[in-house]
Amino acid sequence: MSIEVLKPGALTTVQDLGRWGQQRLGIVVGGAMDDWSHRIANALVGNPDEAATLEITMVGPTLGFTVDSTVALLGADLSPTIAGRSVPLGQAVRVRAGARLEFGARVCGMRTYLAVGGGIATPPVMGSRSTYLRGAFGGHDGRALRKGDVLQVGAASRVAGPVDGDRPYARLPTPRVMSASLRDEHAVITLRIVPGAHWDLFTDEAQQACLATPYRIALQSDRMGYRLEGAPLARRRAFEMISEGVAYGTMQVPPDGQPIVLMADRQSTGGYPKIANVASVDLPVLAQLGPHRMLRFEAISLAAAQALAVRREHGIAALRERLQPTTETAPA
Repeated sequence: MSIEVLKPGALTTVQDLGRWGQQRLGIVVGGAMDDWSHRIANALVGNPDEAATLEITMVGPTLGFTVDSTVALLGADLSPTIAGRSVPLGQAVRVRAGARLEFGARVCGMRTYLAVGGGIATPPVMGSRSTYLRGAFGGHDGRALRKGDVLQVGAASRVAGPVDGDRPYARLPTPRVMSASLRDEHAVITLRIVPGAHWDLFTDEAQQACLATPYRIALQSDRMGYRLEGAPLARRRAFEMISEGVAYGTMQVPPDGQPIVLMADRQSTGGYPKIANVASVDLPVLAQLGPHRMLRFEAISLAAAQALAVRREHGIAALRERLQPTTETAPA
């Protein structure tokens, strides 16, 4: 089974949950920016969390399916269609062989995830299929997809029946899941943060500004990090520090005082002071925000952040329990 790339879109890459266990060697973790959408899309088609999906950024590709396939889309609304008919987000659908999945205007969000039953089967590199563009490895030849690429798909664990009649696709009776993408493109989004190891090294005014004033995502933002523009965060005194490990969501503050939130393709270490870390449950929301979006921060305790993460995991586990193999289809 394979998928043909007829048009590549702006930036379409193969991603999974990342290349863990290599950070001590300086290897970037990478993986899906919005891991929640990636995991739920996989669950909807019967894949494990770690199966590779396509991360589609802003402008979607055109993809051709060689055989009947079970797929699910979740994340940004990029107006997906098959044969001119809208494809629902957050629900598994059965696509007929020969059908083309296309995308139109972006409605909201930055990234959508396409899961295919069986997972995208590119060769693993250091235990992961994730594409790391700066290093040019992983995914499909270490790069974004191009016209003419053919992606192999693994064997699906859940077998669905054929698409009846002349419909290009049929919905499967799976639960409909809402995306982390936010439809109000003008809203100021609140993200929860845990004060970091170096919080007390910043002035009282900087701490107050971090929590009380909005920040704008700068144009110079990508999968490695989001640069923020707003009130500068001043240190109590000038100092140098030894580089140390960083995490997805770490908020570093360089000498100019403008914070940088490290994202999926972050480096393995950083030498700027860490004022805070975005709570893991809010990272999918941040991943769906693009340049010029406004956000603000709310401080919570480490225990509260951990409780939110546990609640999310329970929710994902409960969804998987509800998803039983079926051969039934519903009208498109």
